[in-house]
Amino acid sequence: MRTPFRPAPKTPLRDVHEGGGGLGDLPDWDLSDLYTAPDAKEYKRDMDWLEQACADFAADFEGNLSGLDAKGLLDCVLRYEKIDMISGRIMSYAGLRYYQNTTDDERAQFMANAQDKITNFTTPLVFFSLEINRIPDEQLDALFAQDADLARYRPIFDRLRAMRPYQLSDEMEKFLHDQSTVGAAAWNRLFDETIAGLKFTVDGEEMGIEGTLNLMTDPDRAKREAGARELSRVFGENVKLFSRVHNTLAKEKEIEDRWRGMPTPQTGRHLANHVEPEVVEALRNAVVNAYPKLSHRYYELKRKWLGLDVMQVWDRNAPLPMEDPRLVGWDEAQATVMEAYNDFAPEMAGIAEPFFNRGWIDAGVKPGKAPGAFAHPTVADVHPYVMLNYLGKPRDVMTLAHELGHGVHQVLAAGQGELLSSTPLTLAETASVFGEMLTFRKMLSKAKTQAERKVLLAGKVEDMINTVVRQIAFYDFECKLHDARAQGELTPDDIGALWMSVQAESLGPAFEYMEGYDTFWSYVPHFVHSPFYVYAYAFGDGLVNALYAVFEEGGDDFQDKYFDMLKAGGSKHHKELLAPFGLDASDPKFWDKGLSMISGMIDELEAMEE
Repeated sequence: MRTPFRPAPKTPLRDVHEGGGGLGDLPDWDLSDLYTAPDAKEYKRDMDWLEQACADFAADFEGNLSGLDAKGLLDCVLRYEKIDMISGRIMSYAGLRYYQNTTDDERAQFMANAQDKITNFTTPLVFFSLEINRIPDEQLDALFAQDADLARYRPIFDRLRAMRPYQLSDEMEKFLHDQSTVGAAAWNRLFDETIAGLKFTVDGEEMGIEGTLNLMTDPDRAKREAGARELSRVFGENVKLFSRVHNTLAKEKEIEDRWRGMPTPQTGRHLANHVEPEVVEALRNAVVNAYPKLSHRYYELKRKWLGLDVMQVWDRNAPLPMEDPRLVGWDEAQATVMEAYNDFAPEMAGIAEPFFNRGWIDAGVKPGKAPGAFAHPTVADVHPYVMLNYLGKPRDVMTLAHELGHGVHQVLAAGQGELLSSTPLTLAETASVFGEMLTFRKMLSKAKTQAERKVLLAGKVEDMINTVVRQIAFYDFECKLHDARAQGELTPDDIGALWMSVQAESLGPAFEYMEGYDTFWSYVPHFVHSPFYVYAYAFGDGLVNALYAVFEEGGDDFQDKYFDMLKAGGSKHHKELLAPFGLDASDPKFWDKGLSMISGMIDELEAMEE
């Protein structure tokens, strides 16, 4: 059943700044496809329907699931799906509206009240998964064999039943559901509002976190340093609060995991992703082993390009000296991405087009708006919404391509219906990273000079390092954080030491680290909203690199197989989805194949130096 609104943000390291002059007319969301206003009669109608539907569902089915025949169980599932869709529509509207301005008290209150009501309404439904998990396997198998429409939902049952070993008593499960709004969700909201409200002052100019992070990509090294030191100062002033958020959430997770008997802090995430722990471990080990030939090697190249004896943290995302500082207007960004999508498949561009002209994208940076970027799928009978903080850098074009890829994926998967459309995180990055790769290749093909090609290659390598190397370093940080918190309360210095250990290992010897960099863990939203989410980025990038290699090898049916994979949503396991392409993520060599694409780009960059 619906959890509090938590969009999956793109990595926050794609920095943007406040403003928007000269970029053209940036689109805003039109949320009227969900509801026309907070006081719309349709909103009240759906909230009233939901309250009654949940009560009726519990009255009709609680204690009776094991006695249902195939037709009865299908009716039960369809009613559950309708409840999930209506609650999803309500929370999508409340959440998206809140993310447009997280500092607006009315929007925050509206979302919190919606969340409280839905939690109260759906608490009686907790029995559903508990009773499903008590039905013997052979009984369910027989029911699936009797009704093909019911059998279509088998993946949902399989996922629920994967939690059987970790299921608590009915009373405990209801308690955990009921108190969720004052548990993790409340700490998430505190984090979001604190981050959105932070103020930084650089050279007399006050700005939010997005504007200050953007200084890390400024051509002027003095500005980059000033931005980094101001980030450090403000993070340092707030580090006790951020430390309290992380300590509390990690401890809450440890308590619940212990009660459930989960063997590791990562187990819940792996189950939610429908991925085996050994597959994630193979990915993690492949990336860590590749640090020297990826990030260490690239940053040594960059150090030379920048003419530095040693790089500081504010040089990591610095533009190259030969880089053209021009901004890319919104119309040009749209044309670039749409051309790349259309060249791959006109169907892909056709699905993407409405995002631009129907109010499905909110692009500009505004006071109080949530940082980063995401694509939120809403519900299967509406459409996704994309949020950006667009200010015209080439990487912003890549972010548009990325989030639009999510949107295309979500539109295609919606055909599976509400319960089966949601894609596991490990596969949810497939279309986004693939769309980014198509756009990059299109831009690379248009490069007129070697310098332009070099800048594009270097930018793509940096993005891939941020997506693969940096996210696996983040994953290792989280693993260390949760292990350490299980032994006792962590001070800000304790958390900072864990952060620094993974930074030095992943970035390599080209860097030294300013005092205060040990607080930079504090603003990463993934650690707060979705523990261990970050490995999905590396999983998706490695998967897409391997997929793209298959695409380049040719084959007239690649597009058909690709769209079939996206349309499957969450109805199939990653092994089944990748099999038509001859790929298998459980094979350790699979990850080496993906990483070799990044290494090959670095080879080309090194060759340009000779």
